Amino acid sequence: MAAPPASADAPRLPPPPAAAGDGPHRPAERSETACEDRSHAESLDRLLPPVGTGRSPRKRTTSQCKSEPPLLRTSKRTIYTAGRPPWYNEHGTQSKEAFAIGLGGGSASGKTTVARMIIEALDVPWVVLLSMDSFYKVLTTQQQEQAAHNNFNFDHPDAFDFDLIVSTLKKLKQGKSVKVPVYDFTTHSRKKDWKTLYGANVIIFEGIMAFADKTLLELLDMKIFVDTDSDIRLVRRLRRDISERGRDIEGVIKQYNKFVKPAFDQYIQPTMRVADIVVPWGSGNTVAIDLIVQHMHSQLEERELSVRGSCAGICEDRVRAGCGAAVAALASAHQCHPLPRTLSVLKSTPQVRGMHTIIRDKETSRDEFIFYSKRLMRLLIEHALSFLPFQDCVVQTPQGQDYAGKCYAGKQITGVSILRAGETMEPALRAVCKDVRIGTILIQTNQLTGEPELHYLRLPKDISDDHVILMDCTVSTGAAAMMAVRVLLDHDVPEDKIFLLSLLMAEMGVHSVAYAFPRVRIITTAVDKRVNDLFRIIPGIGNFGDRYFGTDAAPDGSDEEEVASTS
Repeated sequence: MAAPPASADAPRLPPPPAAAGDGPHRPAERSETACEDRSHAESLDRLLPPVGTGRSPRKRTTSQCKSEPPLLRTSKRTIYTAGRPPWYNEHGTQSKEAFAIGLGGGSASGKTTVARMIIEALDVPWVVLLSMDSFYKVLTTQQQEQAAHNNFNFDHPDAFDFDLIVSTLKKLKQGKSVKVPVYDFTTHSRKKDWKTLYGANVIIFEGIMAFADKTLLELLDMKIFVDTDSDIRLVRRLRRDISERGRDIEGVIKQYNKFVKPAFDQYIQPTMRVADIVVPWGSGNTVAIDLIVQHMHSQLEERELSVRGSCAGICEDRVRAGCGAAVAALASAHQCHPLPRTLSVLKSTPQVRGMHTIIRDKETSRDEFIFYSKRLMRLLIEHALSFLPFQDCVVQTPQGQDYAGKCYAGKQITGVSILRAGETMEPALRAVCKDVRIGTILIQTNQLTGEPELHYLRLPKDISDDHVILMDCTVSTGAAAMMAVRVLLDHDVPEDKIFLLSLLMAEMGVHSVAYAFPRVRIITTAVDKRVNDLFRIIPGIGNFGDRYFGTDAAPDGSDEEEVASTS
């Protein structure tokens, strides 16, 4: 499956500046070293294990590691590299497709490093990094035997599942969730559990055959070829395969000479012609990466691929970004719709209504506000627990008699609070759920771009097996709640195991969350019908965080809790 011909050669960005005393650069395939390798003069022998050490221990390496959170922390922000929430318009569709970047180049050319440098420099909050290594085909028994003896060609186009790659990339560009294989390089097989990814502002797809399929090429908005010297690529491959994949030196060199180098000459290097940009010297060429990022910023601005441009009005701080009309469109789209079946509202008894009267009264003291809010939280938590799965069980009473009862049918319950107001519900959860685990999520708005960003994330280990109670005291438009749900889904929590709890919600927020996540259970003590121009719930409760913690309201009169968490 050779790459389609190109009408013109891609522009080749300049190599990085030479150090003092360096001679002119030689052609790419015979250059001395890349910029990043020039700093040390280790010989090939020094980079390899000493003779006689035997075969390196086989370490389990996979195409994607489920134990590591998909976060890229930079000096400016935390970038969530597994997707972003689906900002729907009033028709329930994503307004703009994501911007897809293809990164091609030879094995060990530095594609993944270049991708991460682009992500950091690009500085957008939601990015998907998709590796072609995840899409190796399932091998037959005979092919498995060949692979074990380094006799299977993993560098041939036929080794990749291009149909799955194309369908995955199409769904990601549309903002849909996808299941991605997790490939184990030590056993040359796909793992049983696949990884779930979600759509993003930007998708970066990298792999040696990234440009080897015509249909795949049509999905890429920008194509970048990372051109690194063959000697450097060989040294990197030796390092990686020996230290990370448990291979021996002879096997790696045999595979390189028999498959890797011929495949590069026949299939990979010719795809340089279809690239929009060629980056010589790989990740060491910071000048080229800066130019790429500048071009991408202009492309994103033209496509309006930002939350301000494509979100159809589900984050309240976007009034300051001029998006009030879009929010009104979403609200009007649901105006005549009945409340979703996934919503459960605590029965409005005289007691519940009386407590609402107290906490809604602007004259209520802080002590009384806290006291009656805690009472409502306790009732809300107790009500929510009734929706957990239970199964029949029989116990014996102290009188020696059997009692046919019920017991929790799940593995564990975990609470996750959306900071800051959500953490006020944690004591009520702990009071009724013994040994409950607690996680926290902080979502704030970038004051320069108006985009919601994930600033802090702490989730318990193996949360995917739990029923998760997601807590936020007020939900007006649902933006923070939707982003928080999306983060939980990214950590493999099933949608039907997520319970969103809030003391007070607006109808807009209820509809937004239910529309995006129809299997999430939404539980609250009351639902108010509308929000005002500042996206504060009407009649509402005021700024819950300020009233509970005794802090001052935002100087512009807006609901700071909502602006900070975009909830």
